[in-house]
Amino acid sequence: MTSRARRRAMGLLRSGWPTLVRLAGWSLLEAGQTFLLGYALARALDVGFLAGNVRAGLLWLAAAGGGVVLGAYGTRRVYDVVADLVEPVRDRLVSGVVARGVREADRAALSGLTQQVEIARDTLAGLVMVSRSFVFAVGGALAGLCTLAPPLLLVVMPPLLAGLGLFAATLRPLARRQEAFLAADETLAGELGEMCAGLRDVTAAGAEQYAGTRAGERVDAEFRAARALARWSVVRVAALGVGGQLPLVLLLAAAPWLLAHGITAGALVGALAYITQSLLPALQNLVHGLGTSGARLTVVLRRLHPPPNPGTGTGTGTGTGTPDETPATPRSTTPRKVPGRRPDVGVPALALAAVSFAYGPASAPVLDGLDLCVPQGGHLAVVGPSGIGKSTLTAVAAGLLAPAHGRIRVCGHPVPGARAAGLRVLIPQEAYVSTGTLAENLGLLRPDPVPEPELLAAAAAVGLAPLLERLGGPDAPVRPAALSAGERQLIALTRAYLSPAPLALLDEATCHLDAEAEARAERAFAARPGGTLVVVAHRIASAGRAERILVMDGPRTAYGTHQDLLRTCALYQDLAAPSQPPFAL
Repeated sequence: MTSRARRRAMGLLRSGWPTLVRLAGWSLLEAGQTFLLGYALARALDVGFLAGNVRAGLLWLAAAGGGVVLGAYGTRRVYDVVADLVEPVRDRLVSGVVARGVREADRAALSGLTQQVEIARDTLAGLVMVSRSFVFAVGGALAGLCTLAPPLLLVVMPPLLAGLGLFAATLRPLARRQEAFLAADETLAGELGEMCAGLRDVTAAGAEQYAGTRAGERVDAEFRAARALARWSVVRVAALGVGGQLPLVLLLAAAPWLLAHGITAGALVGALAYITQSLLPALQNLVHGLGTSGARLTVVLRRLHPPPNPGTGTGTGTGTGTPDETPATPRSTTPRKVPGRRPDVGVPALALAAVSFAYGPASAPVLDGLDLCVPQGGHLAVVGPSGIGKSTLTAVAAGLLAPAHGRIRVCGHPVPGARAAGLRVLIPQEAYVSTGTLAENLGLLRPDPVPEPELLAAAAAVGLAPLLERLGGPDAPVRPAALSAGERQLIALTRAYLSPAPLALLDEATCHLDAEAEARAERAFAARPGGTLVVVAHRIASAGRAERILVMDGPRTAYGTHQDLLRTCALYQDLAAPSQPPFAL
């Protein structure tokens, strides 16, 4: 356990010290059972059966049996006292979770109440039982050995202390590695969860290799954490062998010497009983229980009582260094921008410098030394023949494909990178819609539920309002199979419009819409406050609405306004001819 978690656990237990006193009293009764186990057995042999006094032997065995009965009663009362000790701790944890959930509108509060608090309660009870059992069982056994014959302690104590020291030395590093393994496992689960939810988008963008590499990195990280954890677990097993099993070996090896120096056969048998029935089980419970449960309790307490987020004063924060939003915060009907993510003034929304990309070492480059700069608030259309690399350009700009050469920045942040990923949204040709309500689909890219006025305003701007009304409103259930391709595109477009990312990359995201619906959606994105639009054009009219146009023709590119390119670019003249059909991906 970390020092912070240990202090918290000790603080929770310190308030119940009268209960701890009662716990110690009933545990002494259990220790009496442990003491009688070996001592009565030794006396039954020495003064009873080996001395020819069967009656005395049976009486001592009866005394051992009576000790078992008293120990069982003590154990029952121990469980009652542990409940009295742990339940108030649980109540304090529940009060803290509820208070934070009400104060900060914490959506994880339900999970904390139903799972994490119960895990903390059960784990703390287990730790108390294991620690208490070890202390009193070992105390009773050592007292019995000393009573039988003090020289027996010289055989048992050194390896026991050595094993305990080795175990104590593993506590902190093993706890760190257990937490590292849990963190790696959660990271992998989160990565795979996002990836599996967007498999269609990954496939549509041609990002299978990139997604596989990312997943492989997370798997490798978890494997390294598991291997480090396993190495320290071996040391813990060694501690168990030294402290619990080596005393037994030494006692058997030293038996002739002990018998020659006045130790009775009954004392040896009693010592064997102490080691096998008390010391070894208690040490096993301590090693396995304290190590695993201690790290588990550390993680759960840290999540139930997270440290204050710098800059917020109270609350858990969102991990971005921004204040938590309270229910009283006024909501705007325009797409909300995440605080701290607004790009600096003058920094391009998208910048490519000498970017080259090919789909293999022997393939011709799809992008060859491309330079491109899209200013904040700009509107760029990308046109060109089918298969020329327009979708590849958007995938590279979004960080889904890694260029062989060159640099890419989104709002000044390098691609790939977490900051850049949070500042762009890519809408592919194949729109992904999940089963759930319409509001849930539209709010997938927002950290908080989208207020209904803002959602309705976005639907009206993009052109989703008729579909929203036909489905029955934001809370209406959505069945993706019942929607047309165009309807799914409208939902995906509105979802991206509500995203806080300022840069929108539309990769033929309107190809299933009619010309009027396409124009409405593109105008909405171009008018987003602080927004920048890059659209892979499906119709030449899209290029006519853009401020600047990039014409892709293999290694050759042309860049300019619609009128400029009509005068200077032969390929654009052909694409813009009235007889030409819409260009495809």
